Amino acid sequence: MTPYAEGALELRVDGRLATLTLNRPAARNALNLAMWRGLPNAVAAVAADASIRVLIVRGAGGHFASGADISEFPEVFADRQTAGDYARLIEVATGALETLKIPVIALIEGYCIGAGLAIALACDIRIGAGNARLGAPPAKLGLIYSLGDTRRLVNAVGPSAAKAMLFSAALHPATEALRLGLLDEVYPADALEAAVAAKAQGMAALSRWSIATTKAVVGLVLEGQSTDTDETRDLFVDGATGPDLAEGLAAFRERRPPVFP
Repeated sequence: MTPYAEGALELRVDGRLATLTLNRPAARNALNLAMWRGLPNAVAAVAADASIRVLIVRGAGGHFASGADISEFPEVFADRQTAGDYARLIEVATGALETLKIPVIALIEGYCIGAGLAIALACDIRIGAGNARLGAPPAKLGLIYSLGDTRRLVNAVGPSAAKAMLFSAALHPATEALRLGLLDEVYPADALEAAVAAKAQGMAALSRWSIATTKAVVGLVLEGQSTDTDETRDLFVDGATGPDLAEGLAAFRERRPPVFP
């Protein structure tokens, strides 16, 4: 286990899976400045380790994250300069998760609110417990989500539902979050960890190149690209002529699981 942010973040590697834990359970994992600063470093450590195939992000103590640490607001919102610096800090942290080239799964229990939901939306897949509660309540404080956080929310639930969430500041139980698209799957609390581990292990066994490249192409689609270019055609050809296809076909012929580098 490797600590970051003075122990408020913990990174654990177990074979091909890594788990990044938001570790301030006494504060329901409210995200403080140290965590925003440490998150990109933890993600960079994952990116640098080629043995890691999937990252799981979760919270300690039965909650994902209850939001930003409001006790720091007098400091981070002291003036326009500090507020802008804070916004950029969050942008870098969420961007690091969003652009990581391996799958990132948010394991969500309990509260996943505000800044916590922003972290979850930067993950590729969100899997929740039946006791999860998700919401985006910046309007309760006279704040807004950043453009990046709003974009991810709109991508997850659509523009009308995103506006309804932000205009109401409501908390959504797991079943409603699943219907909206905030959550991709929901399990009983006592089955959540096993379900996430099984999904992560399944992804970890697949082609790292295929998943990373697919993630990049999905990003292009979300940015508005709707037709192939020479670049995206080259990606398709790279796969068709690459070593992973050769291994995948060999495994199919030999009736065995593929072993990708």
